Amino acid sequence: MAENKNKKSLMTKLRPFLPIIGLVLIFIIFDILTGGKMHEVAKLKLLLSQVYVLMIASSGVFFIMTMGGLDFSQGSILGMASLAVCYLSKINMILAVIGGIVVGAAVGAINGYFYVNRKIKSFIVTICTMFLFRGVIKFMTSGAPVSGDLLTMMNLNSSDALKIGLTLVVVLIGLFLFNFTGFGIRLKAIGAGEKAAMFGGIRTDRTKFLIYVLAGAITGFAAFIATIKTGSVTYSAGNQLETQILIALVLGGMPITGGAKASFLNVIVGSLLYTVLSFGLNMLGMTTQTTQLIQGVIFLIFVAIFADRKSLKVIK
Repeated sequence: MAENKNKKSLMTKLRPFLPIIGLVLIFIIFDILTGGKMHEVAKLKLLLSQVYVLMIASSGVFFIMTMGGLDFSQGSILGMASLAVCYLSKINMILAVIGGIVVGAAVGAINGYFYVNRKIKSFIVTICTMFLFRGVIKFMTSGAPVSGDLLTMMNLNSSDALKIGLTLVVVLIGLFLFNFTGFGIRLKAIGAGEKAAMFGGIRTDRTKFLIYVLAGAITGFAAFIATIKTGSVTYSAGNQLETQILIALVLGGMPITGGAKASFLNVIVGSLLYTVLSFGLNMLGMTTQTTQLIQGVIFLIFVAIFADRKSLKVIK
């Protein structure tokens, strides 16, 4: 009995470090399999170029998941915000960034309204808005892709320092708010037990609504980085982003039901782990089907490790 307790205690202590260990091991494995190509400067730049949008958008969804909610509309939010960025970039690039954030926040507000005010489960609301706005994106791009100010976007995209800097700003602000202010405490409290949080003086409905608005605004900002990379928006803009975010957060050790065990490092480690895994599989020449199969198996393993079975009965 004592031996089993010691094993469980050891596993509990090691669990938070498993995503970091996994990240290092997967990078080393792919580096060996590709003959050392993973750590080449050109390959590292290409790898980083794929992580910016995912890491920024994951920051907003992390807040939602910490309080026990879900959001499957992130890809559609990115697509809608990208349309705004492209249209407004022809007038002014700063206006384009603001426009993307506002559109993202507006879609987030729609999610928040139906979730909080109409008391519809978060996964149902966001699946509905995912299809709704995906339809709008396809309609807007049915004739041809919507282009932005291509010259300005190309110049901005050529600056790795700009993209790294913007990503770091979002991540550091999120890290500070979550770890060093009452913001993170309120989210964890709602995720751990909404009724208890309400009795503790937290305005749960208001907080939940604002978090969905914030998550939408953050993804609206991510749309700026996504758009300057391509210079235009097609019908597939943001396609499967919500799946990538969910997998990345779980790979980073994010508990599906949120609560006190959530850590902002889940965003950083998970985004890097997902990107390294996808990038490495592509470098090995794996087909899309094989890549998805391997990602699915790893995803299930991490869910089994980090899921809180006692809380899974409660879906918000």
